[in-house]
Amino acid sequence: MKNTLRAFLYLFLIGLTAQLHAQSTPPTIPGQLVLKLRPGQSPAVLETALHTLAAGALNQKFPHAAAPSAERPGSVDLRGIFQFRTTAALSKARAVLLATGAVEYVEPLYIRQPQYQPNDPFADSTLTSLTVSQYYLKQIKAYRAWDITRGDSSIVIGITDGGFRLTHVELAPQIKHNYADPINGLDDDRDGYIDNFTGWDVANNDNDPGYDVAIVHGTLVAGVSSARVDNGQGIAGLGNKCRFLPLNIYPNTPTGTFAGVEAVVYAADHGCQVINMSWGGPGGYSQFEQDAMTYAAVNRDAVLIGAAGNTNADLDFYPASYQHVVSVSGVDNTDTKVGSATFSHRVDLTAPGVSILTCYGYHLANGGGPADNDYTAVGGTSFAAPLVAGAAALVRRQFPTYTSDQVAARLRQTTSPTDQLPANAAWVGRLGTGRLDVLAALTRANLTEARVVSSTFAPARAAYAPGETINLTASVQNLLAPVTGLTVTLTSLSPYLAVTAGSFAVGSLATLGRADNATAPFRLTVAASGIPLNAKATLRYRLTAAGGFQLDQYVDVILNPDYVVLDANDLRLTLTSRGNLGYDNIFGTVGAGLSYRGSGNLLSEGGLMLATTPTRVSDRLRSTRGQMRQSFFSLRQATRQQPGPRADQEARIAFQDSIPAAGAAARSVGVAVRQRAYAWATPGRRDFVVLEYSLKNLTADTLKPLYAGIFTDWDLPTPDGAAHNAAAYDSARTLAYSYALGQLPATPAPGTYAGLRLLRGGAPAVYSIDGAAPAGSPVRLADGFSPAEKFRTLSSGTARAQRTAGLPNGSDVMQVLGTRLARLAPGDSATVAFAVLAAPTLAQLQASSDAAAQLYATVLPTRASAQLAGFSAYPNPTTGLLRVEVPADFGLREIQVRNTLGQLVRRQVASGTTATISLTGLAPGLYLLKMQGTDSVSSRPVEVR
Repeated sequence: MKNTLRAFLYLFLIGLTAQLHAQSTPPTIPGQLVLKLRPGQSPAVLETALHTLAAGALNQKFPHAAAPSAERPGSVDLRGIFQFRTTAALSKARAVLLATGAVEYVEPLYIRQPQYQPNDPFADSTLTSLTVSQYYLKQIKAYRAWDITRGDSSIVIGITDGGFRLTHVELAPQIKHNYADPINGLDDDRDGYIDNFTGWDVANNDNDPGYDVAIVHGTLVAGVSSARVDNGQGIAGLGNKCRFLPLNIYPNTPTGTFAGVEAVVYAADHGCQVINMSWGGPGGYSQFEQDAMTYAAVNRDAVLIGAAGNTNADLDFYPASYQHVVSVSGVDNTDTKVGSATFSHRVDLTAPGVSILTCYGYHLANGGGPADNDYTAVGGTSFAAPLVAGAAALVRRQFPTYTSDQVAARLRQTTSPTDQLPANAAWVGRLGTGRLDVLAALTRANLTEARVVSSTFAPARAAYAPGETINLTASVQNLLAPVTGLTVTLTSLSPYLAVTAGSFAVGSLATLGRADNATAPFRLTVAASGIPLNAKATLRYRLTAAGGFQLDQYVDVILNPDYVVLDANDLRLTLTSRGNLGYDNIFGTVGAGLSYRGSGNLLSEGGLMLATTPTRVSDRLRSTRGQMRQSFFSLRQATRQQPGPRADQEARIAFQDSIPAAGAAARSVGVAVRQRAYAWATPGRRDFVVLEYSLKNLTADTLKPLYAGIFTDWDLPTPDGAAHNAAAYDSARTLAYSYALGQLPATPAPGTYAGLRLLRGGAPAVYSIDGAAPAGSPVRLADGFSPAEKFRTLSSGTARAQRTAGLPNGSDVMQVLGTRLARLAPGDSATVAFAVLAAPTLAQLQASSDAAAQLYATVLPTRASAQLAGFSAYPNPTTGLLRVEVPADFGLREIQVRNTLGQLVRRQVASGTTATISLTGLAPGLYLLKMQGTDSVSSRPVEVR
């Protein structure tokens, strides 16, 4: 069973390797999340929040991690990181846990792939001759380097990988054993691991990191860095006398999980001075993973080496692209970039990565078992990286007082340049400083390397809008010999980002000295227009100093994001170009969310839904199994105007779904949406944003009816930090809202009320959803949100509005507020509008709701659509009598008049196409006239004099 699982995993991973560069987000471990507590917080404060998420117990990931030290600036604390299991979506878990104020981040656990790539079709064949040349040892000057030092058994390289043939003749003598914990069933050294005598299987949590017939990647990698030298057999590992610690990171049991990051921490905690990571994937930046890398490099002073990946693309590849990791790409025997190797500004250096002869331990020997003395030639950055790891081990032996950052600097500053080669012209500046030269790394004197070690942008944003001004503070550290005349010059390589103040004269810095330009930061200005959507602008730091030192580093900035943030008032709301509110994805990572008066995010998910039948539904909301529907696509970028023609801030957005194909089973509605949003900074208008949607029928058929609504999953903070929320509906105002509950059942807690009011459309639809609804409920989001369930929430009218949901003790509640448009002919348009609201009390929420309704009726008049033709009310202004006329098919039933507070002041039953209502006795001022029809409502402002 163990071998079968491993064989399946290996074939699966290798099959994905060629496709990795096309993925923006790597796979994750299902149902497992990781969080980090803020300093001084206890796991106990999350008990209620975890119960709300139906989460399992918190398990401290690194209970034996060392505390951060003031003597190591930049060190991190891993002791506050916990892993837990939950069926809740990441967006929900993030919202609930971050709302407690005790959590720094909540993230998924990524699965990173091995970077193995055969160099030709015969790479899997066992070599029949041991005379095959290790050409690369001469290329990187290893033989001469061994005349300087052959390393030492006290220097240990942690090989975090999978599939170690630990009995191989080249590897068995090189393993670093833990004699403090012999195999006797006891944790003799009290490090939390029983019998970890020969490394550890971190993925499966046992003491056997060894061989498997299906996965040989760990054997291949370990042979490159650590194969036995002078044993009269096979090959020589570059690390020579240095030992290695085998750490398995790939699961081979039903309970195992990928554990690359955990293996890095284990290696750092168990004395590995160098750690090799020949695995990874493009994209999926993780602060958890970065914390682990920082801990290993800064807290534990380990040199981290990462394979840059086999993508043949310019991209960030993790973990190699994290700070404190030396990123290694690959070249051939002529120092030309290997065709498959990743290239980027984040690559530090290259090493040979073609036909690397190494240990195999795979084919069967005469006795029938796996051989302990076979070899093979392989290729890929997986095998360039352990060459650099072996070199780092030799440098650590030669320069025992060096920090890990200094070792990395020496490796970078002693390479053989490769940019000048004509064959590498296409990758100049993206292959690091050059190809590894081990002899130079051990012997070259008077080396200089100062680096920018941190970049701080103010204001801190994930992306910057056109016209913004940015301050950038750079922190610089000198790693090697003292420097004089050090200057940092900042240059933009993008036409859309200008550097208006770009020079930082550092002066002199002693070895390991630091400086920053916080008092006079770099200044940047984003272009006002013409920027492509989500453009990546690259900034180049050029560090120069006396003696000819020059080093380039790069930092990227995202410009012109595909969303806008309205923040003119107390309600700060993100609007995306594809119909979502708060965030553009269910992970809560693209966008600024929704906040009120400086609060944390209050809306874990929100967005527009359209439907005509249970199968014809369009949205970009959660679906099943943690996925997100992708019905809407952007027609043009979301833009913000400040000030706008009718508000202090206005947004313009256009998107649509697909048009159903003739004769095919339709799953989309076929509507183009033109969205406008308005926010005001003036008193009385600071608690709401108005959203207006113009819906155009793109199909050849009349949509009858068309349902349109907004889904909201509010997460309002409560005293105990849990999702004890309730939902309610104010039918007099068509106001659907949520609020937090206090300690007593059914008792509102002081805090924020939030909700939506329908301002324009047809008959209202309201559906309140309890996140704890039992199996069999008509709508149950615990097992996903299907198109049929979405249709139900839009089409049930107010029958399932429920005056309250989540009572008496509170729950995770969601609501849909929508409207029913009786018909929308081909090519015709209709408009629906909502107000998004937040307020500290229910009374203020209601008052703001009324103010939004009045504002929409009086300040934001729009052209009458075809649907409203034939409606009139006159005379207007009036001193008493008001005559109302409606179309014959409207089905007039009732006329209402409400004041600016939304209070009903006149009501009259009516029918036919005309009616008269008396407004005599009403105080002069503005009122809202509402005409209720069979399937729709029409409203318009009326002035009484």
